[in-house]
Amino acid sequence: MAKAVSGFRCTECGWQAPKWTGRCGECQAWGTVEEIAPSRLVRAGIRAAGYGAGAGGKAGQRGLGALGGGPVSTPAVPIGQVDATAASARPTGLDELDRVLGGGLVPGAVLLLAGEPGVGKSTLLLEAGALVAGSGPVLYVTGEESAAQVRLRADRIGSVSDNLYLAAETDLDAIITHVSTVEPTLLIIDSVQTISVSGVDGVPGGVTQVREVSAALTAVAKERALPTILVGHVTKDGSVAGPRTLEHLVDVVLQFEGDRHSRLRMVRALKNRYGPTDEVGCFDLGEYGLIGLADPSGLFLSRHHEPVPGTCVTVTMEGQRPLLAEVQALVAQSYLDVPRRVTSGLDSSRVGMVLAVLERRAGVKIGKADIFAATVGGVRLTEPSVDLAVALAMASSVSNLAIPPGVIAFGEVGLAGEVRPVAGVPRRVTEAERMGFRRAIVPAGASGPGSGDGIEVVAVDNVAAAVQAALMD
Repeated sequence: MAKAVSGFRCTECGWQAPKWTGRCGECQAWGTVEEIAPSRLVRAGIRAAGYGAGAGGKAGQRGLGALGGGPVSTPAVPIGQVDATAASARPTGLDELDRVLGGGLVPGAVLLLAGEPGVGKSTLLLEAGALVAGSGPVLYVTGEESAAQVRLRADRIGSVSDNLYLAAETDLDAIITHVSTVEPTLLIIDSVQTISVSGVDGVPGGVTQVREVSAALTAVAKERALPTILVGHVTKDGSVAGPRTLEHLVDVVLQFEGDRHSRLRMVRALKNRYGPTDEVGCFDLGEYGLIGLADPSGLFLSRHHEPVPGTCVTVTMEGQRPLLAEVQALVAQSYLDVPRRVTSGLDSSRVGMVLAVLERRAGVKIGKADIFAATVGGVRLTEPSVDLAVALAMASSVSNLAIPPGVIAFGEVGLAGEVRPVAGVPRRVTEAERMGFRRAIVPAGASGPGSGDGIEVVAVDNVAAAVQAALMD
């Protein structure tokens, strides 16, 4: 017989250890490691039967026979005979959401939508549920609000449908009963951290409860070919709360993000078994709900009556979509022993690198000055192609010379001062021309750029040449 063993698990992240520790070795939280119920090692039992890594030949056959077999749900068939139409995506009616999902919801798929409190997750799913309800019943289970509160929001955003069913439940067994009664074409759980299952240790939202609830809902979704969307909470660092196995269980992980003080909301796919993971959907959050933005470039640009030093427009790629964004920089005299370096919407480490390259390779004298760098409209730019725009905005602020209107720049900056090529140059140049820009400063040697009828393309190979082209020409 295999010996019964016990262990310890962190209630925050699910990290396990053979002995108790005061601090979690994974999430570094204090006082969250608790003892778990003893369990028997399945692997030891298999090895005792003679089937394991060290077993071979007749011993391995004896172990396999000892394990026995069970009934199969469907017989194995050649892959060419599998009907792929059953896994085709069905549009939700929200074009921006369908863009991220790769066309829509796949039958039996389980989605996890995570985001900060108040970002608009419930509003997004309520609108999507009302649109899907036009073709079949939709069950919306709320564990955080009452059905009356959800109805008030639905009235405000115009998402009331006779096929949209509401249920305020926190018990998993009751939810499965609702699913059997309504037989929905889409199941929405808001949120998975509020649902509990009887007979399982832990409080709702704990590691054990979240894992068991997610596994049960996933099994129901696969058995009924029912698309299921789970709303998940996030931790203070922006990651999905709960055990890491939650992200492995589901098929799609969506991140819903946006600045609390901005109307812009963006949906990104962190994991997608049925579509791309490099697409982004943009929404405008207003009083009457979310409105999809097919062309959000104008939100990331400020309007100036006259050119202002310290600003530069760039083109970033969000998936396959080029977006215009403005980078602003301010270099001011510092009265502190340690000058300040403040960034908003930009990677602070890359901004620091660009500053060092700019001073050493391009001769821009920054010295001991306070540096402030930010983006417009609450967008976050992490692509390396933004380096050149940051450098030109800094140089413009230091020299107090404004970059002429109609100029756009993009490219990755290296430590040697070179401007490296980036992907999608023709698409970026075309988008800049469509938005009315007349000059593009791009990396030399990039594939495809050329001066069109409405835009002049200037290729540069180093930062000094880029500063010369932007401020001196």
